[in-house]
Amino acid sequence: MAETSAKYAWRYLLPLATFLVMALMPVTSQAAGQVNVYSYRQPMLVKPLFDRFTKQTGIKVKVIYAAKGLIERIEVEGKRSPADVLLTTDIGRLSEAAKIAQPVRSKVLDAHIPAIARSRDNLWFGLTWRARVGFASKARVNETSLSYLDLADKKWRGRLCMRSGQHPYNIALFAAMLKHLGEDGFRQWLVGLKANLASNPSGNDRAQARKIFAGSCDLALANTYYMGAMQTNEKNPEQKQWAQAVRLVFPSMPGGGNHVNLSGMAMTKHAPNRANALRLMAFLVSEQAQSLYAEVNHEYPIRADVPASARVAAWGRLTPDTLSMDEIADMRQRASRIVDEIGFNDGP
Repeated sequence: MAETSAKYAWRYLLPLATFLVMALMPVTSQAAGQVNVYSYRQPMLVKPLFDRFTKQTGIKVKVIYAAKGLIERIEVEGKRSPADVLLTTDIGRLSEAAKIAQPVRSKVLDAHIPAIARSRDNLWFGLTWRARVGFASKARVNETSLSYLDLADKKWRGRLCMRSGQHPYNIALFAAMLKHLGEDGFRQWLVGLKANLASNPSGNDRAQARKIFAGSCDLALANTYYMGAMQTNEKNPEQKQWAQAVRLVFPSMPGGGNHVNLSGMAMTKHAPNRANALRLMAFLVSEQAQSLYAEVNHEYPIRADVPASARVAAWGRLTPDTLSMDEIADMRQRASRIVDEIGFNDGP
């Protein structure tokens, strides 16, 4: 009888012991509901999104932030890389990220991200638009509309300022113009643009607004979100004065529409938490995430059915150029070579 009781006791104790052993074992990131993100975007720009995602799904987001080197790091890590999703900006870096990415087919991403804003092989996907527009002096520029072709007109001689012609933001614009104009037309336009510079290209986009405020030039090229960054800068309130001195003008491309660039995402080739990564990517194009992400970044939502924030909408309506971002990426290297050949950064 005692033997029988012991037999039945083990029947109940064995599952309990198994449960206790499993509970004490290390839990994988997949089982724990984790997704690992490598982000070129600053914490203040993406943390609100990750907090919201975790609250809704229970999936923890572990993030590594860096200003450079993340793509190279993923390459070196290879199959051992813990990275699931890469967040970055600019078509140059997104196209570079293709080498560490895997194709993603998702009805959600296809439904909400325009075809021109995702790679032709589904290796990267846009999340927000940013336009490269004119910062025009309120005091000295009367024009309310311009084309990018106009910037090479002699009436702007000595009145234009911008950052390095080799900066990725300018290279993307130049690549788009090269695609529209062909090489001969692009060279002619770029030589005219160079002749209109007030000084050698220098500084970042905010510095161009400062130069206009100081009277060093009248018109500059800059990304839209820098206006929001200056208007809301409490740490450096002098930047609010720079912003107050300029207004945004949205130049048109030769084919119509405005030149745009992207912030975007890619799923890494060896993502250990693929299912969670896909859930995060789908969340980032949800209506609530698009509104929050675009507002925090002062950018335009990639989704056409999600309105821009009140601040961004007040700058003007964005109509993206019809060129695909892949077409722009294809032209970047040639555009960069021509920039050097004409000595653009040597100034006027």
